Amino acid sequence: MSAWVLPDHIADVLPFEARHIEEIRRDLLDMARCYGYELVMPPLLEHLESLLTGSGEALDLQTFKLVDQLSGRMLGLRADSTPQVARIDAHLLNRPGVTRLCYCGPVLHTRPSAPHATREPLQFGAEIYGHKGLEADLEILTLALDAMQAAQVQDIRVDMADARIVQALVSQAQLDAPSRGLLHAALASKDQSEIRSITHASPAPIAQALQLLPQLFGDVSVLEEAARVLPSLPGISEALAHLSWIAGHMADTTVSFDLADLRGYAYYSGAQFSIYVPGASDALARGGRYDEVGSVFGRKRPAVGFSLDIKALSSVATMRPLRAAIRAPWSEAADLRSSIARLRAKGETVVCVLPGHASEVDEFLYDRELIQVAGHWVVKSIELVAK
Repeated sequence: MSAWVLPDHIADVLPFEARHIEEIRRDLLDMARCYGYELVMPPLLEHLESLLTGSGEALDLQTFKLVDQLSGRMLGLRADSTPQVARIDAHLLNRPGVTRLCYCGPVLHTRPSAPHATREPLQFGAEIYGHKGLEADLEILTLALDAMQAAQVQDIRVDMADARIVQALVSQAQLDAPSRGLLHAALASKDQSEIRSITHASPAPIAQALQLLPQLFGDVSVLEEAARVLPSLPGISEALAHLSWIAGHMADTTVSFDLADLRGYAYYSGAQFSIYVPGASDALARGGRYDEVGSVFGRKRPAVGFSLDIKALSSVATMRPLRAAIRAPWSEAADLRSSIARLRAKGETVVCVLPGHASEVDEFLYDRELIQVAGHWVVKSIELVAK
């Protein structure tokens, strides 16, 4: 095998792609800071039992595992940063009030999450801990939408669901654990005949509601229909009210609902959302409420957040203009080197053309040139020089 062939779904990031990704990364972190989120940097690997505590089977299967040469213990390369941030909130910070945290770093997946996805996403995310009200849910969703705007992504659609609806119905369905697993799979695939078969011995109102659930998707009118046809269980009524409240604050965004959406059903504990844009094969961002995330670390408290892959986001985001740059000759002359240093100190990009070589940098737009005029080094427009 050739030495330059990389593993499947792993790729080098070339200059034009890296510039685009890095510009988005900086914009997202700056935006999160404007909201009051503090940056944390969890480690890329941890002891396996710590990394997978409370994460479930899905994350376990996505985690690369290796042996620590120092201790002989099993280590894992993180596949998701959210559990690590929950650990930081619970153990290292342990603040009594609201904590806003954000993060950005690579994660590794044993398998791609979608047919054309990378196994090395650059994950950005934000979390609010300590507030159980809908204000936190709305802030996280607003931040996620602002992230799309910061990346200059257009035609955004938000798809919403609430884990409590399925949880309330399944809890009343009188099914054993294996049957509940089959029901979750049937709901996820919207297989109504399978749902009917699994729930044939469940109480009639619950069985009927579960069979209707896959049909409850569409615009905001779905919430009214759900309130009419689903049983008035506490979890369902509260979930529908919360979804309606959040949607009411998103008048400028296209919002749809899928009340049988089971993605992350073992993880989310309330309202959840996915953000889609044309051209992306899967959701660009996912988030919602997951109040149980800190329980395994001995500190259960309200939590809501979202995450996205900046690499996937960059593939549909508008490419930014090239950064303006100044071209300069290379010389040992002190006056030239001093002029270049002053320009760089002001934030200008100055590229020196090495002797005998034309500049091969293609990630900058040379609109000016440093030339010597009457014994002084001055910056002139390249167009003016050409004249």
